[in-house]
Amino acid sequence: MSEDHIHTQPWSPPEGYHQVESRVPGVVVFAPEPEHAPDDQAVSYACPNCGANTAYDVAAGGVACEYCGYVAKVKTAQVGRFADDFEFTLETLSQARQGWGTQRQVLHCDSCGADLSISEGALTTVCAFCASNQVNVITSPQETLRPRFLIPFKIPPEETLPRAKAWLGKGWYHPDALRSNVIVRRFYGLYLPFWTFNAMVNAKWRAQIGYQQTERHYNASQKRWETRTRIVWKWESGQVNLTIDDLLISGSAPQHLSHRILGELNPFNLNELVAYSPDFLAGWQAQAYETTLPEAWEMGKKNIRELAKKACYQDMPSNQVRNFTMHADFSDESWRYILLPVYLAAYRYEGKVYQVMVNGQSGVVAGSKPVAWWKVWLAIAAILTPGTFLTLIGLPLALLGGLGILAIALGIILFVGGAIISINLYQHVRKSESN
Repeated sequence: MSEDHIHTQPWSPPEGYHQVESRVPGVVVFAPEPEHAPDDQAVSYACPNCGANTAYDVAAGGVACEYCGYVAKVKTAQVGRFADDFEFTLETLSQARQGWGTQRQVLHCDSCGADLSISEGALTTVCAFCASNQVNVITSPQETLRPRFLIPFKIPPEETLPRAKAWLGKGWYHPDALRSNVIVRRFYGLYLPFWTFNAMVNAKWRAQIGYQQTERHYNASQKRWETRTRIVWKWESGQVNLTIDDLLISGSAPQHLSHRILGELNPFNLNELVAYSPDFLAGWQAQAYETTLPEAWEMGKKNIRELAKKACYQDMPSNQVRNFTMHADFSDESWRYILLPVYLAAYRYEGKVYQVMVNGQSGVVAGSKPVAWWKVWLAIAAILTPGTFLTLIGLPLALLGGLGILAIALGIILFVGGAIISINLYQHVRKSESN
């Protein structure tokens, strides 16, 4: 047969397969299409009795209508720490469901760039992250992974403002205006994205370990025997095995949400994880992950290596260590994508935005607060004044004898101690002001 009669047919993947991202240049990878169960269809949250919009009610533990009293319990199962996790394989990613399981909208903030998922038909004109009113609503895409589990809100919305007011009123170095009822007007209940990671880690270490040795020697100039201590360094090695269980990594971008404040909301009790249901999101806001699974795993591995390093140091027979090296092998890695309940409020003070959060499960409050720096500088001046005063008084008295020397020595001690206290105070105050 001549080449003129040869026709090349374009190749297409088998039915039920689609192309996915390949990490090897020049290699095309296909995987099974994700399965779509019947509950992937959009769920309506109109009240069957009166037609009004319903929302998840924390006190009722179900989807409720505030007009006619209708309540429907959420059909889900509590799974706790026994919740299924996934291996790091292409197949599990391709088969994972996407979207929220119900039709939702996205509230986009033109000021800070944050995106929040809100219930269809919800009316809101303020960004929960930065308190800006430069927001607009768009249709929610269904391209992100669907969370498999979440912790429902346990703290009702009406408790957030009293808790926040009590927290804002603490701290002598903050402006008195923070005690006002108008600083924080409203909290937004958000389901925030988190990745959890499990892994087995085998960490092998090698280092020089220092041992103290005491020896006697003869001091010829003093004509006596003396004792001295020296460090003897020996190369040693060892290994430790770690089990990492439910390491939490935030799926929110740090430019929108303070990871420092989020960390202060811990711990969340993951024993109260339940299977995900769109019902929990009815009338509530949620955020899809901005930090992808590979990015979160890189952060997780960094944290795990620090834990492994700490365990290696604890395994050493001495705290005198130098030339430390460690090699960590990971195995049985797995992950979950979950939602955790957080109330968020943003407020402005003298042109700067501050965030306050309430753990929606435990009620713990954390956030950032402006600082009345004039109070801090007065306090630092008061701390440093005694040492400075004694030193200055002691200088002329030193000409008269020992009393001046004593005053100078005591003044220097008080000044150094005051300086240490002042530095610690400044660092603590500065941290409370930063998001």
